[in-house]
Amino acid sequence: MISNRCKVKICGTTSVTDARMAADAGADYSGVVVEVPFSERSVPIDSAAEIARQTPIPTAILVFDRSTDWVTEAAAQIKPFAVQLLGHEPPSQVAALKGSLSCEVWKSLFLPTENDPAADVKVISAQIDAYIDAGADTLLFDTAEFTDGKTRFGGTGKQSDWNLSAQLIQACKVPAFLSGGIRPENVRRAIETVRPYGVDLCSGVEASKGIRDQQKLERLMEHARAVSG
Repeated sequence: MISNRCKVKICGTTSVTDARMAADAGADYSGVVVEVPFSERSVPIDSAAEIARQTPIPTAILVFDRSTDWVTEAAAQIKPFAVQLLGHEPPSQVAALKGSLSCEVWKSLFLPTENDPAADVKVISAQIDAYIDAGADTLLFDTAEFTDGKTRFGGTGKQSDWNLSAQLIQACKVPAFLSGGIRPENVRRAIETVRPYGVDLCSGVEASKGIRDQQKLERLMEHARAVSG
């Protein structure tokens, strides 16, 4: 699915300053990681609420394997545009959150890195259908990295197989973002190859983890807007 202009979501926002920088550069969404222990970009609920309150573009909060009650309470305090489920949350939790939240519910799905042959299209397609049927408003296709027997979800800076991503996203019945390894140098190719509703990135516009680089951000937005009109 593609809009006339590909949306841009800048994730891993850790401060009001960086959120406003993204907005000023022309980004459509800001993403804030909330109390995710393994993320270097995670912020507490009160900080996320302050960022969302002072950001002129919609804020999505990213949570990982939290209970429905926890997510509902966090969303009540932060008041985001969307809650993005980053972990192993089942479709049943998406359905439950759709019943308890006034904001949108987004779900991240994870693909292997581009040189990993492990992707099972039938399994992934079944996941997509299940989350859509449960009421997910938007899906995000990110890259999972498997190292030292552990899986890292999101923020890896690694690409998935964009041809596979294109196949899945074009068949998706709800808006779908492409994430993973997107940066100023390849955002144009990402949009042209995959044709997503939006692109979602973090490390590609950072000076260091959790700290945004204004020049990289402006360059990324320039390339993204050039291809998506």
